[in-house]
Amino acid sequence: MILIKLGGSIITNKEKPLSPRKKTIENLTKSLRKITEPIIIVHGGGSYGHYWSVKYDMHTKEKKYDLRGVAIIKNSMIELNKIILDSLLKNKQSPYCLPPTDFMTGNKPIAKKVKEIEKIAKSGMIPVTFGDALWYGQNKTYILSGDKIMTHLAKSLKPRLTIFALNEDGLYSDLKSKKLIYELKGERPLISENKMDVTGGMTRKVEEASKIAKMGMNVFFVNGNKPERIVKAVKNREFEGTLFKGKRNV
Repeated sequence: MILIKLGGSIITNKEKPLSPRKKTIENLTKSLRKITEPIIIVHGGGSYGHYWSVKYDMHTKEKKYDLRGVAIIKNSMIELNKIILDSLLKNKQSPYCLPPTDFMTGNKPIAKKVKEIEKIAKSGMIPVTFGDALWYGQNKTYILSGDKIMTHLAKSLKPRLTIFALNEDGLYSDLKSKKLIYELKGERPLISENKMDVTGGMTRKVEEASKIAKMGMNVFFVNGNKPERIVKAVKNREFEGTLFKGKRNV
C-alpha cells in the first residue's frame, strides 16, 4: 500500500487565496493511474483552508475559536476536495471521499475506522482525505493538519512507502544553492518555521516524516510538479528527492 500526501503548496497557489493549480492536479491524478498498488491520498489546504485559518487565527491547539471561521474553513476544504475528486474521476479512477470526521474522534484516530480505510483502498477505490477544522468537544475545535493525518494512517496501516508531494525537489542542506539532501537515516534536520502557515509548514512535514521513519517505514519527499518521479519511486524504487530511511527495506 502507498500513502500519498498532496501538499497544499502543490495543489494550490499559496500566494493567491482560493486558487487551485488545476493543471498540476490533472498531471498528478493522471500519473497516479500508473500505480497498480492500493493508494490512499491525503491533501493539504493550501490557499483554501490555510488562507481562512490565518484569517480567523485558528490553529492546531484545541480551544474555542470563532465558529463562523470554523464553518468557512470546513466549507473551503470541501470545495478543494471536490476539485481533487473530480480530477481523479476524469482520469477514470474511483475516489472515495473520506472526511477526517469519518475516522477521528476529538483528536484521536478511531482504530477500527482507520482499518476500514485499508479495506476501501484494497477494493480498488482510492480513499481521499484532507486536513480540516474539527470538533474537539466542550465547544472547542482545532485544525487537524494533513501531515498529522499521514502519521495517524501510517502508524496503523504500515504502508510500503509514504510520499509527500511538495512544491520543491525535496529537503535542501543549503537553501541558497538548493543542494538536495538525498537520504536521511534517523537524523532530523532543522527547518526554519513559516509563521504564516498555521499547521507548521515544512517543519511539521519533517517532524511527521521523522516519526513515520522511526516506526520503520520509508518516507519520500518529492517534487509534485514532476509526478513521474512519484511513479518511478513506487514502481522502480528510484528516489529523485529526499528519502527518510525507515528500518524496513523499500
